[in-house]
Amino acid sequence: MAESIPTFKPKGKGHQFAMMSDSCSGVPRAPHEATFRQVNHVIQKLDEPPQFICFPGDEIMGLTTDPDVLRRQWTHFFEHEMAWLDRAAIPLYHTTGNHTAYDVMSEDIFRQAMAHLPSNGPPNQRGLSYFARRADLLMIFVHTLWSGLGGEGHVETEWLEQTLKQHADVKHKLVFGHHPVWAVNGYFGDCQRQIEHQNGRRFWDALVRHGALAYVCSHILAFDVQARQGVLQICTAGAGTAHRMPEDVEYLHLVQAALDDEGLRFQVLDRQGRLREWLCWGWRLPAADTWAAFAPQSLPTDCLQDIQTARLVVWNISGRLAADYTPQMFLCAKGDDDALPYLWLGVAGPDRRLLLSLSPHPNRSPHSWHGPSLPAGPFRIQFALHSGLGPGGLLWRWDDDSPWSSLAGASPWGAERLKWPHDWTAGEGLRVNWHHASYALADFLD
Repeated sequence: MAESIPTFKPKGKGHQFAMMSDSCSGVPRAPHEATFRQVNHVIQKLDEPPQFICFPGDEIMGLTTDPDVLRRQWTHFFEHEMAWLDRAAIPLYHTTGNHTAYDVMSEDIFRQAMAHLPSNGPPNQRGLSYFARRADLLMIFVHTLWSGLGGEGHVETEWLEQTLKQHADVKHKLVFGHHPVWAVNGYFGDCQRQIEHQNGRRFWDALVRHGALAYVCSHILAFDVQARQGVLQICTAGAGTAHRMPEDVEYLHLVQAALDDEGLRFQVLDRQGRLREWLCWGWRLPAADTWAAFAPQSLPTDCLQDIQTARLVVWNISGRLAADYTPQMFLCAKGDDDALPYLWLGVAGPDRRLLLSLSPHPNRSPHSWHGPSLPAGPFRIQFALHSGLGPGGLLWRWDDDSPWSSLAGASPWGAERLKWPHDWTAGEGLRVNWHHASYALADFLD
């Protein structure tokens, strides 16, 4: 590992912080203690220490009926595993998790272990949910498995909404919880893997209404980021549980981030301190009516696969949809020889639902993503590829004034596995304009 790791830093006033979760440690000499130590070592190698660290759950192994065992694990976590951190100088914020607050007894012990955190949560959840304000940043930490609501996958929303309203003047709003709202890598299931469906929609609608920037969660052992109605869901769960991760697509990691008036930037570092993914979020695109006619030869073949440069490619597509159920193609990028197309975008099915199919690997089944239903007749929609967003980097919106949302899929990868094709076909009778931009990592790490 290098002597120091360059950090993303805020431009002017802002916030520089780290996020990690799901170490499931607290047990001396157990396997997760060693892997968690590696992740902690990476934080200590950052060339500028974070101003604070957020840990959205599952610090310790927990899941025991013995309260004394649970207390010993919390003691080991704070007094041994995190002893390197001066928590008076660098606050450590936590959320509950399914390993740590899974019944009334463990919720009580969580309160005791976290007595240093704010006690300003909703009734009956003091010490489980809370908020913290740091200048122009509001952070809300929610309990996504409160026993009073039914346990795992349930979250209170009235207090959340009230807290967001009370701090409407805050420029930046981040919400942290353990369970995702949106499926990660195809892992879905009410309560066990996600917040229960209807509860989750109420929760997300509150974030959208009050201008939250992101919801940071964990639980699913992966790194994943996706957008819904302009709000990011960032899943970071890889601080120690190596034996449960599919190593061909995921890895132990932490996230180092900077937030300022220009937006959010973060890098994902693995346990060796290597950069694996990064993102700059807060795009400022020119109006679509100024975009050029689509000319695919403009980009190099490997432009989506270069980790040092994130690529954003956006299309504005307009035309007329047929009234029948026949699939209608918007864009198609030819594959090699007789292989399936690298990319097919259009509508299919009786509801004319937006469908994206990617086939970067010959002789392998394509991976599919879905978007909204489009009405028959005149339509307009925008579609984007972003190589720095993984499977969430396949996005859509209606027009310039609409927020971006990731297409729904079950794949652990996205545009970063595509070669840039030069043999494209646009749907008959459609108008296709495009815009592309690149973001160099070096510009954010100077």
